[in-house]
Amino acid sequence: MKQKILYLTAAFLLMFVHMTLQTGFSNTLSDKTVSGFVHPESAACDTDKKVLYVSQFGSVMEPLLKDGKGKISQLSFSGKIIEENFLPLPGQNLVLHKPKGIWVENKRLWVADIDTVAVFNLSSRRGKKISLPDAMFANDPVVMDGVLYVSDTVGNRIYKIAPADFLDKKPEVTDFVSKLPFAPNGLYPGANSTLLAAGFEMDGTNRSVYSIKSDGSFTQLAKCMGLFDGIARLDNGTLLITDWKTKSIFKWSKNSGRKVIASGFMGPADFCVVDENMHFLIVVPDLIKSELRFIRMSK
Repeated sequence: MKQKILYLTAAFLLMFVHMTLQTGFSNTLSDKTVSGFVHPESAACDTDKKVLYVSQFGSVMEPLLKDGKGKISQLSFSGKIIEENFLPLPGQNLVLHKPKGIWVENKRLWVADIDTVAVFNLSSRRGKKISLPDAMFANDPVVMDGVLYVSDTVGNRIYKIAPADFLDKKPEVTDFVSKLPFAPNGLYPGANSTLLAAGFEMDGTNRSVYSIKSDGSFTQLAKCMGLFDGIARLDNGTLLITDWKTKSIFKWSKNSGRKVIASGFMGPADFCVVDENMHFLIVVPDLIKSELRFIRMSK
C-alpha cells in the first residue's frame, strides 16, 4: 500500500510539473485548445449575450491580401461555433479581407482591416466601413470616452476617429500620434485616460509596452521586451500580454515583473479576458496554428 501511494504521489508530481511547464503559472485552472478556424487573429467578448467574437482571415496567411474572404464568427464561451459567418452578412455591401483586432462595446463591434476600420450593429448586423488615410497595416481598435483609436503597426502611428460610433454619422479621422519610434500593435485603455500600446516590430526588433497621454506624449511602461501583440489591463493594474518572441502569454506588474501564464503558441495574437467572478477566462487566438486557447485562471 505504501509503495502504491508513493507511485501515485510521483505520478501526481509529474503531472503537476508538466502542467507548470506548459502554463508556467500555478493558479491556471484549465487550458483547452479548440481547432477548426482559419487564421484567427482577434477575440472579443459580449458579456451581456455571453458570446465571443473571433476575426478570421478565412484563407491564406497573407495579412495584406485583399481577397474579400475575411469573416467574424460568433462562439460560445466553451468554444462552440454558433455562427461561422456572423459578420458581414451575406449579400451585404461590405466585405472584410484580413480582419485583425476587434473591439466590442455597447452593442457595437469595431474591426481593423488593412487600411480601413468598420463598425457593426450587433443586433441588426448593419455595418459601415471607412478608410484610414495612408494606413499601411491597420491592426487594433479600442474605444475610450466615445473615441475610437486604431493602431497602424507598419505606419508607426495611431489614428483617432470621432465619434467612435460612426454607423450613422460622418466621423473625423486624424492622427492621434504619428512617427512613433516603436510599432504599435495591441491597444488597451490605461489608467487616467491614457492609452496602452504593445510594441511589435515587423523586422523582429524587440519592443515593450508604452503609455500614451491625451496630448500624444508617451513613456515606456514595462521594462520587459519582446514582440508583443495583444494587451489587456486588469482592474488591479496587472497587464496581460501575448508575445511572439517567447510564444507565450504572460502577466506583468511593476511589483511582480513578468510571469508566464501559458506557452506553446506559434502566433499568439489579440486575446480577450472574460471576468467569471472567481476566475478569468482568457481566449487567445493562435494565428499560425489556426486554433483558439481557452485558459482559465484564478484571481
